[in-house]
Amino acid sequence: MSKPDRNHDAARRRILTGAVAVGAILALSPAALARPGDDPGNPDSFRPAEIVDSGHRFFGSVSRGLALTVQEATRRWGAPNGYILGQEASGAIVGGLRFGEGTLYTRNAGQRRIYWQGPTLGFDVGGDGARTMMLVYNLTSVEDLYRRFGGVDGSAYLVGGFGMTAATSDGIVVVPIRSGVGARLGINVGYLKFTSRPTWNPF
Repeated sequence: MSKPDRNHDAARRRILTGAVAVGAILALSPAALARPGDDPGNPDSFRPAEIVDSGHRFFGSVSRGLALTVQEATRRWGAPNGYILGQEASGAIVGGLRFGEGTLYTRNAGQRRIYWQGPTLGFDVGGDGARTMMLVYNLTSVEDLYRRFGGVDGSAYLVGGFGMTAATSDGIVVVPIRSGVGARLGINVGYLKFTSRPTWNPF
């Protein structure tokens, strides 16, 4: 091999070696390592198994009804990127009020104490003081939850002592899953209003 050919081959090897090194650096860069949900304003979603395990600890028992309810919510809306565990008190024959408080859990934005209020209008049978889990979908920031959510708020899905309903606002969907004393039958057409501080004003 002539000297010019040897010099050409050496230069080509240096270029290839440099390209590999640059590729390795880019692969290890923060931008490459970042996951889609690493932005605190866009928390990662929770797997159904995580939600069910947390719910079993919260409700105090292992229930097939809870697992089926979460499964149905996942089928309809996918995996939530937040959920609330709390206590709710409400009761109505034709109309009434609902108040609750709990903790919002997100993957990256941490935990926040949260409160909710709202009227209910419908044909609920009995009052209840229920432990409540709420699945939250499409939440881009915690502050976006502090608003009114309207929709059909009744036992749209009922199995094994657990009832699931849904409310929405600007693309955010909140799915309350309730269990407690009192049967909630029929359709409610009220709303839920979330706040960062407790209040007795449901409006």
